Amino acid sequence: MPLSTAGSARSLAFPAIARARGKADPMARFSLAYESRTIVAGKTFLHEGDPAAMFFTITEGTVELVKLLSDGRRAILGFLFRGDIFGFSAEDSYDYNAEAVTPLILRRFPRRQLQRMYSDFPGMESQILKLVSRELAIAQDHMVLLGRKSAHERVASFLLMLFHRIGRRDGWIELPMSRADIADYLGLTTETVSRVFTVLKASGCIVSSCSRVRISDVEALAELAGGVAR
Repeated sequence: MPLSTAGSARSLAFPAIARARGKADPMARFSLAYESRTIVAGKTFLHEGDPAAMFFTITEGTVELVKLLSDGRRAILGFLFRGDIFGFSAEDSYDYNAEAVTPLILRRFPRRQLQRMYSDFPGMESQILKLVSRELAIAQDHMVLLGRKSAHERVASFLLMLFHRIGRRDGWIELPMSRADIADYLGLTTETVSRVFTVLKASGCIVSSCSRVRISDVEALAELAGGVAR
């Protein structure tokens, strides 16, 4: 399941579980099973239909989860960042592709090992259940974003999500994804995304460059994202 995307700022990464367990640290043992992988930018490293034998945490970089449509178009289901975990599936195979937006360092864990950890550390299972529940809420937010919001509201919501996820104290956000990626995530055209960025910049809500955005007026952007401002 995707673990980042529209909606609330979030990342329920495994180190949080480790800290909560103290001496009975499940990750101290579980880390013995992980395999570190380095992946170049632009590479699809997980394919739809692959056996769901592994799940992953991101040590460095950005991932996008992609669903390919039958006519060749693609929809981006979510963007993942450092500390996020993904690769869980209710089925025996993955139902999306995972692509490296930037150079990646991943930790890869066997799914069968997780089942063993559930038995040894029941508290870990409850943490994973919380993660999955929150992911369902994020999926619902994305449905609202695509189904009910205007182009300006979608872009504003997206920027707010990034601001809360990876924004700096001074308001600057690095944009590792392209305008085309943003468009595929928001269900818009690249031209529409670029036009909305121009409007937001002219309104004073943001200051933007090709790969960075600074949120100048968080309150105004939040009003726009919520449909209050026009």
